[in-house]
Amino acid sequence: MTLNDEIAAFTAQVVGRLPAELAADIERSIEAVRASGAVERAMGVGDLAPPFVLPNAEGRPVALREMLRRGPLIVTFYRGVWCPYCNLELRAYQRLLPEIRATGGDVVAISPQTPDNSVRTASGAGLGFEVLSDHGNGVASEFGVAYPTPDAIRRTTALFGADIDAVNGVAGSDLPLSATYVIDSDRRIALASVEADFRVRLEPTEALAALKALAPAPAIAQG
Repeated sequence: MTLNDEIAAFTAQVVGRLPAELAADIERSIEAVRASGAVERAMGVGDLAPPFVLPNAEGRPVALREMLRRGPLIVTFYRGVWCPYCNLELRAYQRLLPEIRATGGDVVAISPQTPDNSVRTASGAGLGFEVLSDHGNGVASEFGVAYPTPDAIRRTTALFGADIDAVNGVAGSDLPLSATYVIDSDRRIALASVEADFRVRLEPTEALAALKALAPAPAIAQG
């Protein structure tokens, strides 16, 4: 089953649990994001990724430059530990992690939530890759993928017992779009997937294929 198959199955279960008016508000909020031009303003293929440094789940600073010295990188933005779509996506990357690292690459997830909540994400999903805390969405803004949190999303998360601002440790916090990048060792973006609809995600196998395309060609033995 693909990631988007899993997402479709989950969405079908959730729709019936939401008040009809709230479900309609969510659809309208997605259309508003789409109409805002946020997707078109985001970084794309050929752009240079900003050289960020962010704390991981243990609070240790992690630099893009250092990660890229080991090879190309999948960078995926996720909304937070409260987001079931994001958690499905992160688990899908975890399943592919041995293949990702076999290419010489790696994967990192970036969220506006606090490091403590990143610990919850990493431990809850059994993740073996870095989970970074982008407090205030500074890096998401540099990539052009931060946007104001729709009221419908706040009401939905509250319905399921989550407070986005409390998770992020800041009032009136933004969210990142559904965005995944594959970044080459020179910081050049080789693949960009940015969606207005948080339920639509790049298949991790597509990111893996992009990593494989960046792998150096094997040396040809001289006779």
